[in-house]
Amino acid sequence: MQVFYTVRSGDTLNNIARRFNIPLISLINSNNLTAPYTIYIGQQLSMPPGVTTYVVKPGESIFSISQIYGVPTSIIIEANGIAPPYIIVPGQILIIPQGVPYYIVRPGDTLYKIAAKYNVILNGQPRPELIIKANPGLTPSIIPGMTIAIPYPPPGGTGRLAVILNDGIESYLGLYEPNTGKLSTMSIDQASETSRIFWSPNQNRIAYVGNSGIISIIDFTTMKVSKIDQITVPGFIDWAPDSKRIVYSDNKIIRIYDVLNNTFKTINCSGTSHVQWFPNGTELLYEAKDKSNISQLYKNNLDGTNETQITNNTNWPLNNVRLSPNGKFVLWTTPGASISEIYTMELATRNIYKIPGGPEAKNYYPTWSPDSTKIAYSSTQFINGKYYSLIRLTGAKGEGDSTVAISSCYSTPVTWSPDSRKIAYLSGCRDEYRPVEVWSIDIIKLVPINILSGFTFYNLDWSPTR
Repeated sequence: MQVFYTVRSGDTLNNIARRFNIPLISLINSNNLTAPYTIYIGQQLSMPPGVTTYVVKPGESIFSISQIYGVPTSIIIEANGIAPPYIIVPGQILIIPQGVPYYIVRPGDTLYKIAAKYNVILNGQPRPELIIKANPGLTPSIIPGMTIAIPYPPPGGTGRLAVILNDGIESYLGLYEPNTGKLSTMSIDQASETSRIFWSPNQNRIAYVGNSGIISIIDFTTMKVSKIDQITVPGFIDWAPDSKRIVYSDNKIIRIYDVLNNTFKTINCSGTSHVQWFPNGTELLYEAKDKSNISQLYKNNLDGTNETQITNNTNWPLNNVRLSPNGKFVLWTTPGASISEIYTMELATRNIYKIPGGPEAKNYYPTWSPDSTKIAYSSTQFINGKYYSLIRLTGAKGEGDSTVAISSCYSTPVTWSPDSRKIAYLSGCRDEYRPVEVWSIDIIKLVPINILSGFTFYNLDWSPTR
């Protein structure tokens, strides 16, 4: 449900956004505010997710911190499970809720007006019935002073969002319908953070790599699951443009597997990784070591002939290699986990561009938009005693690099909707807990939407429309 902050004396949109590390444009859009963006005391603002931790300083009390953030002491006490006499100590990390999980009805409100104001909108239309559904017993006859929960709507759009999830007992592949919010599930082998899912271009199949490296092909036309091979985790698989073949590598070979007739071809190519199809369907891109044991990018034909070195790297390993869908750019991260910077190369010119990235150079999971013009990625930052992940967006050459949302996890995979307009990512991490939420944000109107919660989520992939 949406969280609401009540404006107090001295508040401005800028200082509220800075206080909670929220992109200002998201705060504006979440409330459909218009220029000159004035707010008034007592106004209720829907709050996009931000930084909700605070490190206690000497001499501070729960009351003084509540005054800094403008939230009631009672919700800080409840969020942190603090017992009387409510003592806190310097260095203690507190959870600071951004407000309350309900809206207080004001004179003149209708459910339709509330839905329109707070983006309970699906495919361009306010949906007051979603508010009624979220509040059992509620009718359209609302009166001032009532408290009602305001839900997030489904994101809308095309394709299906696949997620790997666990309910505490079993692991499932979930398929989320963006126009209805419906989630259907099927059991899969035990999942973990190393599990991966890869949609076929025609959306008929998913290649799933479990935590033991077993590759399964899930066919949604027949509902059959076929286990075909085992690779080192975390594995990477790419579908051919014809949606009939996959390609992957494992230590000594590149394997092209035909999922329709269960046959395969093998190319002997030692130490390869991140093998991918060029859009022409006749060439492969991959990473491997050169004669000096330095990581390089190569391409070759499907029979292993005509191998061509693409990069002239002299130092760091090339990780997380991703070819743009149109085959004109390739990206990679380097050098490793603690420091990870993103680079792109324009293949026609071999020009290399460095993506500016986040403030701590911890940039992970870079993913091309289906139209090949943008990259979404997760950038880790330590803020107020906790690691958060900035969801960032950039152009193919690093232009317009900026933060569009924030996740409460150290890092998160990201995935694009088929129309290159929405990004989905994981959040809801706290202490030792893994992600328990899936969010989506429209990059045209930057309003984060919580679309799934209540499970542990490991990975996600939005189906393409190649």
